[in-house]
Amino acid sequence: MISSRLKISFFQFLSFHLIIQFTLISSNFFEPFNVTYDHRALIIDGHRRMLISAGIHYPRATPEMWPDLIAKSKEGGADVVQTYVFWSGHEPVKGQYYFEGRYDLVKFVKLVGESGLYLHLRIGPYVCAEWNFGGFPVWLRDVPGIVFRTDNAPFKEEMQKFVTKIVDLMREEMLLSWQGGPIIMFQIENEYGNIEHSFGQGGKEYMTWAAGMALALDAGVPWVMCKQTDAPENIIDACNAYYCDGFKPNSPKKPIFWTEDWDGWYTTWGGSLPHRPVEDLAFAVARFFQRGGSFQNYYMGPNLISFGSGSEKDMSGSDCEYFGGTNFGRTSGGPFYITSYDYDAPIDEYGLLSEPKWGHLKDLHAAIKLCEPALVAADSAQYIKLGPKQEAHVYGGNLHIQGMDFSQFGSQSRCSAFLANIDERQTATVRFLGQSFTLPPWSVSILPDCRNTVFNTAKVAAQTHIKTAEYVLPLFSNSSVPARFIVRNEDSPQSTSWMTAKEPISLWSEENFTVKGILEHLNVTKDESDYLWYFTRIYVSDDDIAFWEKNKVSPAVSIDSMRDVLRVFINGQLTGSVVGHWVKVVQPVQFQKGYNELVLLSQTVGLQNYGAFLERDGAGFKGQIKLTGFKNGDMDLSNLLWTYQVGLKGEFLKVHTTGDNEKFEWFDLAVDAIPSTFTWYKTFFDAPAGDDPVALDLGSMGKGQAWVNGHHIGRYWTIVSPKDGCGSCDYRGAYNSGKCRTNCGNPTQTWYHVPRAWLEASNNLLVVFEETGGNPFEISVKLRSAKVICAQVSESHYPPLRKWSQTDLTGWNISRNEMTPEMHLKCQDGHIMSTVEFASYGTPKGSCQKFSRGNCHASNSSSVVTEACQGKNSCNIAISNALFGDPCRGVIKTLAVEARCISSSNSGYSHY
Repeated sequence: MISSRLKISFFQFLSFHLIIQFTLISSNFFEPFNVTYDHRALIIDGHRRMLISAGIHYPRATPEMWPDLIAKSKEGGADVVQTYVFWSGHEPVKGQYYFEGRYDLVKFVKLVGESGLYLHLRIGPYVCAEWNFGGFPVWLRDVPGIVFRTDNAPFKEEMQKFVTKIVDLMREEMLLSWQGGPIIMFQIENEYGNIEHSFGQGGKEYMTWAAGMALALDAGVPWVMCKQTDAPENIIDACNAYYCDGFKPNSPKKPIFWTEDWDGWYTTWGGSLPHRPVEDLAFAVARFFQRGGSFQNYYMGPNLISFGSGSEKDMSGSDCEYFGGTNFGRTSGGPFYITSYDYDAPIDEYGLLSEPKWGHLKDLHAAIKLCEPALVAADSAQYIKLGPKQEAHVYGGNLHIQGMDFSQFGSQSRCSAFLANIDERQTATVRFLGQSFTLPPWSVSILPDCRNTVFNTAKVAAQTHIKTAEYVLPLFSNSSVPARFIVRNEDSPQSTSWMTAKEPISLWSEENFTVKGILEHLNVTKDESDYLWYFTRIYVSDDDIAFWEKNKVSPAVSIDSMRDVLRVFINGQLTGSVVGHWVKVVQPVQFQKGYNELVLLSQTVGLQNYGAFLERDGAGFKGQIKLTGFKNGDMDLSNLLWTYQVGLKGEFLKVHTTGDNEKFEWFDLAVDAIPSTFTWYKTFFDAPAGDDPVALDLGSMGKGQAWVNGHHIGRYWTIVSPKDGCGSCDYRGAYNSGKCRTNCGNPTQTWYHVPRAWLEASNNLLVVFEETGGNPFEISVKLRSAKVICAQVSESHYPPLRKWSQTDLTGWNISRNEMTPEMHLKCQDGHIMSTVEFASYGTPKGSCQKFSRGNCHASNSSSVVTEACQGKNSCNIAISNALFGDPCRGVIKTLAVEARCISSSNSGYSHY
C-alpha cells in the first residue's frame, strides 16, 4: 500500500492544479495574468510551471484544421502551442500586409486561447523552418545596401518594422497574457548563434540590437533567443537539439528551456524517410525534466550541437513540430525539400494521430504532470548515483540523500524521482530508497511519489496505427461535365476523361526583355515563379559541323555552377536536364547548320532557408557559362544577347483556376497518348464521401505542380530514393538523421494532401503541370485513414496514467497491486472496430500485422476482445488472469491484438 503520509501531499497536488486553471471569461480567454521567470521555470500568475509545448505552424494547415490540431495537442498533454510568424506570408509585397486564410495569425492565436492553452510566438522574423527563403520575403533582398542579419541599417529598419507590426497587432487584439490573452512568451531571432561568427563584430552588435529592440517594445512577457549563448541578461537563451538534458543557460538566473525538441527529420526529394523511435524521443524528454528542464517544445530538425545524452553532430539548422503539415504552393524551402512536412510528427500532415508516438508521449506528459508539484517546489534536484550508467534525480523539499529512506517524508513533503539507465545495451536493476527497480537500456522511469513507477520511456503500451490510402468515390451525376472518375478496382479510381494543352517552348510574354549577358535568376523572377527562360541564337557553320565529324566530338553547354534544375532545349526540343545544388554543368548538345535557338530553362525547387548571407545565395547560374567544342574555340555565352521570360504561359493565364481557363487551347487526351513533357492536364472529380482526409496519388507522374479548384497543392516529383540505407531500427543509443530510415528504393513522396476545405461536393477542378512526362489516367483521389490498429501490453506494464490521476482525488491511497495494466484501443474519430483480426493472451510473437500465437495462449482471447471492442470507437481491456484465465502459470502474460477500423457511417452497427 502507498504510505498514508502521502495523502496530504496529493491533496496539495490537486489544489495546485486548481489554482493554475484560469477562469475563462467572455471578453478574455483568461483572467489577466503576469508571466515572469526565475532560475527554475516560467512563473505564470505567481506559480512556477513545468510546460509541455506543441509546435504547430498555422500556414501548413487550413484554418478549418486548426481547432482539431489544437484539441489533439491539448489531449496529448500540451500546455502550450508554439509557432513561428512567417514574414513572407504576411508581407508578400513591401508595406502590404496580409492576415487572411492560412495566414490569419490572429484567428489562430485566438483559437489557441479558446482551447485554454498558452502560446509561444516566435517572431524571428527569420524562421528557417524549411520554409522558402527562411521566411524572408524575397523583395527584402532588393532593398538597396541590405545585408541580412547583421549590423546593417536597411535590414534592421525592415526587421524592426515587421516585429513591431506583429507585437502591436497582438497587443491591439488583447492577446497578451496581462490582457487575458494566451501569449506567454515571444522569441526574437532564431538560431543566430550558429552564424553570428560569420559577421564578425557586426554579428555581435546586431544580436545586442535585436534583443534591445525586442525588449523596448514593452510586450510585458518574456523574450527568448534560441541557440544564443551570448544572449543578453534579460533574454532567455534556449536549446535546440535532439537532446537538451545537459544544456545550461548562460546565467544561473535563467531557466532551462528547450525550444526545439526534434521529433523527426526533414526529407529531400530523392531521399528516404526519417523515423525517430518514440522510445528515444520519450527518453530525451524525460531526461530533460529529470535534469532540471522546465519548458520543452516538440519540434524537428538538426543543429550544430546536442546537449546531453546524445552524441555531438555537425548539422545545419532545421525544424519540424508536433504537427508537421504541408508545404502548400511553393513554400517549401531548399534545396529540394519535399511538399510534405509530416516528418514523423505525433500528428501527421493530414491531422491524424501518429501512433504509437502520440499515445506514448501522452502517457509521458501525464507522468511528468504528476511530478509537477515536486518539480516546481524544488530549486534543484538531488543526485544519486545508482550504478556505473544509472542515476536518480530526486525532487522533494530539503531532503538529505545520505541515509535517506521513505519514512523521512512528512505529510507536508512532496517527492518525485526520475531513475535513468543511460546504458545503450544492458538492462539494469538498481536499489533506490530501499526498493529494487528494473530499468531497460536507454530509458527513464518516473516515480511521482518516489515509490511507484508509473511510466518507463522504453515500455510502450500505446497502440500502433497502420495508415492506408483507400478510395471511395461516387460517379458523377452531372453528365454535362466531360470528365468523371470510375473505379477500375478498389484502390485505383481513375479519370475517364482528361484534357491537355502544351506549354510553349517559345516567347509568348509581352513582358519579356532582351539584354546582353546572363542575369541572376531571382533578380529577374523575384520568385514569382520557379521558372526562368533564357533564349538566344547560335550560328553553326559548315566548318563547325565538319570539325565535330572529323574529331568525333560534340559541342556542350558548360556552366561553372548551377542550382536547382536546368533544362536545355535546342530548336524547341529538350536535349538534357541537370539537377543539383550549385553543381558544375557539362551538357552535350546537337546543333544543325545555320541558326539554332538555344533555350536554357532555370528552375528553383525551394530557395535556400538556412545560413549566413542568404541575400547572396540567389539561384540560376554562377561563374562562366559557355559553349565548348567549336572549331574556333569556346564561345562565351555571357557576351550574347539573351531574351528573358518569367514563368509559364499557363501560370500567366491562370489555367489552374476555376474561372475562365479556356484561354489555353485544350484538347481531349487519348488514353493511349504517349507521355509528354511540359504539358498541362485538367479533369474534374467529385469529393469523396465522409470526413476522412483526402490525398492525390501522383505516383504515375514525373515532376511538376498540381492545383485543385485554384488552390496550389504544391510541387510533386516522383523521384526514387536509394535502395540502401534502410534496415532494422533500434531505439537504443543516440539518434541521428541517418538512423531508422524507411522507404528506401521507393519514390520519396507520391501522396499529396488536398484539404477538405478546398473541395466542393462535386465538379472539383484538378489541374496538373507535368515537366518530364507522366500518365494522368493513373492519378487517383484517395482517402487517408488508419484502418488497422494494434497493441501489445503485458502484465509487466504499468497501470494506465489516468488511473493514477483518478487516485489524486483520494490521496493516492490505493495499492499498486490493485491497479492492473490495460490495453487501450481507439479508431480515429468517425470510425469503429469492425473485426478483431488477431487476439492472443499468453506469449504471442511478432509485431503488428505479423502477430502469431506462442506456446501459451488463452483460448477465449478472441471472444473476450471481440465482446469488449467490436462495434465501438474505443475500448479498454484489462491485462488480467481474472479476465482471460491463466493459460500458463508462472509466466508473464502479454495480450496482443490487431483490429480493423471502418467508417461508422458504413458499418451497420447501431451502437458505438
